[in-house]
Amino acid sequence: MIQRVCRHGMARLAGALVMAAAVAGCVERKLTIITQPPGATVRLNDEEIGTSPVTVNFNWYGDYRVQCIKPGYEILNTHRLLEAPPHDAFPLDFFYGVLWPETIVDEYEWTFELTPYQPPDRDDLIQQAQAMKGKALRDLKSPMPDDSALIDAADPTGDTR
Repeated sequence: MIQRVCRHGMARLAGALVMAAAVAGCVERKLTIITQPPGATVRLNDEEIGTSPVTVNFNWYGDYRVQCIKPGYEILNTHRLLEAPPHDAFPLDFFYGVLWPETIVDEYEWTFELTPYQPPDRDDLIQQAQAMKGKALRDLKSPMPDDSALIDAADPTGDTR
């Protein structure tokens, strides 16, 4: 008799768990990237995701590399940190991701201002090139350390075993 009651109780518990899983919610994560002006090709962690404004689903929080490319504008390379909300940290993540009966939508929006491309001034380029040439020539004329100096720096005791 006790076994029969336990079996019915276990069957009810199993049924309740299946029902809970069937109606359990989940967490949707969406990131929208907007550029001013719109129409830039957007790359997220070196993967092209579309033309701005663009919305993508994501799974992980953390540091993202963002690149926005639009003809006539400087290429924008930057990083952004996407921080996890409290409901996505242990132990709440299990409750909200598995047991919570509704879908949670985490939506984030990043906006980037693109700078119009300005071709460099010819005279400035020549001046920078001459300065770099002078530095390279000075570096070539400076004495190079001999091998003994490198060995002495590596092992100050002078032991040459």
